[in-house]
Amino acid sequence: MAGIINIASLASFVSLHEVAAYSASKAGRSLFDENTGHRVARHGICVNAIAPGVFRTDLNAAFLDGTARGQELLMRTPMRRFGKVEGTHWAAIFLASDAASFVTGHLLVVDGGFLASGVNQ
Repeated sequence: MAGIINIASLASFVSLHEVAAYSASKAGRSLFDENTGHRVARHGICVNAIAPGVFRTDLNAAFLDGTARGQELLMRTPMRRFGKVEGTHWAAIFLASDAASFVTGHLLVVDGGFLASGVNQ
């Protein structure tokens, strides 16, 4: 089975401060992946996406560690830590493997429980 794996975002599900256009594009991307996964499944092609939570990288470390917004994102993540980039690698390996040969049109969330945390903490 062939496969396509795209990258989504938490913004596919929730409105994030000051990134309305980004959120709209990621929500559209996720629906496109779901729809395409359905349409091409009969051709032996799986289309899925990974929605990472908040992951610390060299690019965003100062923001995450040194701002109130960064601390709010940490507080909203039930695992009380930011993700490690390797977490998305394992998700991609799963989606590309035979173990996911019956998975298509799916958005795999890797977010430390961010979306499950609800509104209040």
